[in-house]
Amino acid sequence: MLDKFISLIQPYASLEEEDLRFVYQKVKTKNYPKNTLIFQEGQISHTIYFVLQGCVRLFYHADGMEKTAFFYTEGKFICAGESFTYGVPAQENYQVLEDSIIMHFDKSMFEMLFEEVPQLERIGQIATEDELITCQKMIASFITQSPEERYVKLIDTRPELFQRVPQQYIASYIGVSPETLSRIKKRVALKVKGGRKLY
Repeated sequence: MLDKFISLIQPYASLEEEDLRFVYQKVKTKNYPKNTLIFQEGQISHTIYFVLQGCVRLFYHADGMEKTAFFYTEGKFICAGESFTYGVPAQENYQVLEDSIIMHFDKSMFEMLFEEVPQLERIGQIATEDELITCQKMIASFITQSPEERYVKLIDTRPELFQRVPQQYIASYIGVSPETLSRIKKRVALKVKGGRKLY
């Protein structure tokens, strides 16, 4: 897993391999069985997570239902940003959708790591910035796109999710029921078959 960590983390910051080995040895790495909740609403976040292997769903409880907001796969940071930054109870829930290996960058560990590897501070900044950008994109898509457009965009940008994520979570992510998602799939398939431009 060390080699995988190095290959996944290097795009975020230019760190020497020796520094990355040091970080890997100091940071907790945990294995989570499928469907495990790694973080729940109401808790205060002290950790930034990094997906080494697996798929994690971000969801909220609203109107008595689970509303899926995002999916994180290999090489993605996960951070309940407001809770982590301001020490307030989080609204987010994070659930692994398949057996997963997740690294835990705890706040207390960060301070020690920053002293040894100052460049690592940039990774912490990028992790929280990524979460903000994710939220902005999610809000923008619901304002500017129809469910069918969101479905098509998901196919275009992250097709692997359709092999890794149950249909009900895909439906929740684009804001429809599983039944409506099935109808959208049929309409899109007909458009593709007919050679029509989707959007």
